[in-house]
Amino acid sequence: MTIADITSMKGAPRSAETARRSSRLLSVDVFRGIAVAGMLLVDYPGDESAGYWPIRHSPWNGWTPADLIFPSFVFLMGISIVLSFSTRLQRGETRRQIAFHAAKRSLILFAVGVFLNGVPEFPLATWRIEGVVQRIAICYLIAGVLFLWTDTRGIIVAMVACLLGYWALMRLVPVPGIGLPGRDVPFLVPDLNLNDWIDRALFSGRLYNKTRDPEGVLSTIPAIATALAGLLTGLWLRTERTSRVKAVGMLAMGAGGLVIGVVWSRWFPINKNLWTSSFAVYTAGFALVVLALLYWMIEIRRWRGAWTIPLLVFGMNAIVAFCFDELLWAPLFYGHLRGADGTVITIQQYLNGQFMKFASPANASLLFAVSAVLFCWALMWLLYRKRIFVKI
Repeated sequence: MTIADITSMKGAPRSAETARRSSRLLSVDVFRGIAVAGMLLVDYPGDESAGYWPIRHSPWNGWTPADLIFPSFVFLMGISIVLSFSTRLQRGETRRQIAFHAAKRSLILFAVGVFLNGVPEFPLATWRIEGVVQRIAICYLIAGVLFLWTDTRGIIVAMVACLLGYWALMRLVPVPGIGLPGRDVPFLVPDLNLNDWIDRALFSGRLYNKTRDPEGVLSTIPAIATALAGLLTGLWLRTERTSRVKAVGMLAMGAGGLVIGVVWSRWFPINKNLWTSSFAVYTAGFALVVLALLYWMIEIRRWRGAWTIPLLVFGMNAIVAFCFDELLWAPLFYGHLRGADGTVITIQQYLNGQFMKFASPANASLLFAVSAVLFCWALMWLLYRKRIFVKI
């Protein structure tokens, strides 16, 4: 994969039929569906402390499979920007029109994310501002603008600047009142790093973990780099190379990302909570490898059919699934019942207790999570069956 290969495609005239085929890829939608299912599985363990490690987030440095889900969403969003914006440009829409719509969509997504943070109590004094949907909104807008007004080299420069710039800020800038990381305080200690300090300064009392937030302001910078990796992948998929060359290129770049991420982690540990640069590179490599395999199976080998439908149910309505994922928390964790011993427990605790009657704590937690996935899937299936695909 070369810069020239990708650059040659950006803005190049294409036939209407080719544009139609390129506006959507089934492999991308299937990957998105896998990510939605994984998100629900991770977000709804019956008892997180008893759950199996793959569906539990790493507490700090290191990673688990659960940590790969969110960056995969951001990566896929970058691909979707290329496919969608390119089609609109070919239809005659101006860059300014598309940018205006992107800004509007970003604002709506951000507002939806803030709203969901407040459900169901809407506590004005502690209402969280940062969040998953908010980070997606910011990355979407910045990546979209860069795609519209920057060439491929510019996107690469921006991505590298985000990764190296974030490392420099976290490693070389003294934390006010704390000192220089690596000299006055150990590097990447929870609460004692620049990212967490900025979040406390801006949103004190409104943070997810009280003293820090996994979707912090500063750590959004490398998340933007993840979206830009998706942009570059989308541009590669729109080149005139054969499908096999595209798959091999993604696989090779993905393997390279995995290696670079692991090597870089020796100096800048892989850490989802801080979305470290090594984490961004490693997870982009993972997403590329998975997409290359799905692309080979679905677009090249044409292994389609019934097995893709359950995943498309999620993948075609990812925004709705995201929102429902957040809304499902309200009844499960704020609704209360009286247990057999007379104590008041949440509905989540009650349901998990029912599974524990015939399963081990770990299996009960897994069954609870699988039930949440199936429940959400059933609702998304109703939309899919009616061909209702919600877009903002």
